[in-house]
Amino acid sequence: MTKTMEFLQAVGRRKSSVARVYFSPSAKSKSEFIVNKKSVEEYFTGRGDLAKTAKSPLDFLGFDKPCLIKVNVNGGGNKGQSEAIKLGLSRALSQMDEETRKKLRSCGFLTRDSRVVERKKPGRRKARKKEQYSKR
Repeated sequence: MTKTMEFLQAVGRRKSSVARVYFSPSAKSKSEFIVNKKSVEEYFTGRGDLAKTAKSPLDFLGFDKPCLIKVNVNGGGNKGQSEAIKLGLSRALSQMDEETRKKLRSCGFLTRDSRVVERKKPGRRKARKKEQYSKR
């Protein structure tokens, strides 16, 4: 007989990063936060601020129950990935109950940051930077 595990699933995006978050209550005494088969601190090695950003919805809600959070993230850089995880985790937590959703919404955790890098235009050095003008 197989045991079915109930979990919440959500997707978070930021810049060109996509994070698929799977959140489930755990029977273990300790919480686990796994990103691409590594712990969140190990994944964001040397960048504690990014690990903290990824965990910020849990810290904001004061969530202390043991849980298992698995994340598959790809694309973009470290900063974009941590913020994609933050949005995905916020969306997963907001599915729990309406009160949690209101709290997360009021502090902007459920708002998708739609800013992306502007494309390079022809005849320019970057998206907006022009060639240097030479008078002579």
